[in-house]
Amino acid sequence: MTETPENTAVVIVGAGVAGLTLGNFLLRNGIDCVVLERRSRAYVEKRQRAGTVDARGVRMFREWGLAAVVEPDSFTDFTGGFWIDGVRHPMDFGQGEEMESIFCPQQVLVRNLTDVFLQGGGDLRFEAADVTLENLRSARPTVRYRDTDGSEKAVSCDFVAGCDGYRGVSRASIPAGVLTRYSHEYRYSWLSVLAEVPAKPSGMAIHSRGLAGMMPRGAHASRIYLQCPADEPLEQWPDERIWSELEARFGATVPTGPIVDKQLVPFRCVVHDPMSHGRLYLLGDAAHIVPPMSAKGVHLALYDTEVFARAVIHWFRTGDSGLLDSYSETCLRHVWNYQAFAAWITELMHNAGDGSYEGEFRKQAARAELQRQFTSPAAGRLFFELSEGVI
Repeated sequence: MTETPENTAVVIVGAGVAGLTLGNFLLRNGIDCVVLERRSRAYVEKRQRAGTVDARGVRMFREWGLAAVVEPDSFTDFTGGFWIDGVRHPMDFGQGEEMESIFCPQQVLVRNLTDVFLQGGGDLRFEAADVTLENLRSARPTVRYRDTDGSEKAVSCDFVAGCDGYRGVSRASIPAGVLTRYSHEYRYSWLSVLAEVPAKPSGMAIHSRGLAGMMPRGAHASRIYLQCPADEPLEQWPDERIWSELEARFGATVPTGPIVDKQLVPFRCVVHDPMSHGRLYLLGDAAHIVPPMSAKGVHLALYDTEVFARAVIHWFRTGDSGLLDSYSETCLRHVWNYQAFAAWITELMHNAGDGSYEGEFRKQAARAELQRQFTSPAAGRLFFELSEGVI
């Protein structure tokens, strides 16, 4: 018996920020799409990840008629501080401009995007197992998966959008030798801790013991970050040590309470070139990774998404493939610009604290450069523009 696959315009693999944003963009422009997500809806909407939607992202959602997904009431009120050796410094870079970025847990943004997509009649299929991509260089690729009832499904499409992250099936479906991988591994990691305590103090601290961060995840929960060697075992971080280190690096009393999760987050920069193969296009973490210190993972994912959405919409309306042909080149110019920013802010913030990684000379030079961000309008302006994602 010959299988008859379903048909759609775009299959989107992955229901994270990039996948759901793309689905909403296409849906609002009359282009059919199917979003496949291997996890359950409950898992996706509770998955704890940091996130900042910068000014570019906020304006983009508004321009596409999706202002509701970034309404301020949806996100955590965050008024952070900045500490150096226990002394608080004002986070004022002398811009005289209102910052439009929104600090948010990604699961809140994902939940908002999911609600809007489904309310608009979007086709979102959770728990799609064993996804495989076939005939990517043909005019009609096929995406296969196993449904929740165990049945095998196939969807034929014009394009596949790989939005399934660094370890997803999309990039892994590209033959060996097609992509060039550029990467840099750092000698330190972050111990990332989710605790059931309010984030007081909230912000970032630079200290000779290493960098620390405490960010709100609601009124009574916080995400804690502590710089540590890349090869340090998780077992060396009992709860008592976490609270002691956090207090020492901030130089202030911190509330203690139940720790519900802890993990080591490696620091690396990764770029894959090109960001497409045949009718498969890679978006977000499937194509590139930035260190979390830069807070630019969401920015890059949204940039890729908008470039790809405009290219697909243009193709369906005109038959012109020019924007699709230039997708990878267009995105990579932007990606490398923000990889440069990510490497700079990561090295600056970590070298200014613990001098054991790059030496005391680099530590003092980093502190001088950090101080310049507070005293030089020109330096502050550049930092502001990159932080807001406007260049």
